[in-house]
Amino acid sequence: MDMKYRAVIFDLDGTLLDTLQDLAHAVNKSLEILGYPPHPVEAIKYFIGDGREALALRALPENHRDENTFKKMIELINLEYEKCWEDHTAPYPGIPELLDDLVQRDVKLAILSNKPQDFTSKAVSKLLSRWRFKVVLGAIPAIPRKPDPAGAVLIARELKIDPSAFIYLGDSDIDMKTARAAGMYAAGALWGFRTREELEAAGAQRLVAHPLEVLDLL
Repeated sequence: MDMKYRAVIFDLDGTLLDTLQDLAHAVNKSLEILGYPPHPVEAIKYFIGDGREALALRALPENHRDENTFKKMIELINLEYEKCWEDHTAPYPGIPELLDDLVQRDVKLAILSNKPQDFTSKAVSKLLSRWRFKVVLGAIPAIPRKPDPAGAVLIARELKIDPSAFIYLGDSDIDMKTARAAGMYAAGALWGFRTREELEAAGAQRLVAHPLEVLDLL
């Protein structure tokens, strides 16, 4: 079967895995320890996506974002998330079936996330171990974070596949900008943390309401 796309890069949080409840718990527990009010879970959707530092900064009250409080918040989120990260986190409905079908078609799979590398690796190992991802790349100091396309380009190089033969599936404006900058097909996941409007404004070439709709792009 001739396919236009030979590989798929997935974002992790909000795309493959529903991590919202556990992230929200870690954030709100950290705020409680510091003596600050919690956020509604829905609000935390908009704090996620740019990495742990941005999550900590956005969660803190605007008048309590000094360097010491900011550093303490990051430490606390990491500690609290370590305790709870797998309590409620699971693949979204339809993701296992999508991955099964892609493997059957010999489509290469990779993950690119702004989540810290240690948590990215643990989540994939524990919850997505049925499938072989050629590259699992979280946030590491050596590679600029999304929306910089460096990580996506690195994955393409490692897989020896031209970027134009990749679908990039993500749920945020960061993912769409990353895909477009890397020369990949930008597919927006509507089941994730952000809105249709955000994905469209960031350059999504296709919006998918269910994971299996990704197969139509091949």
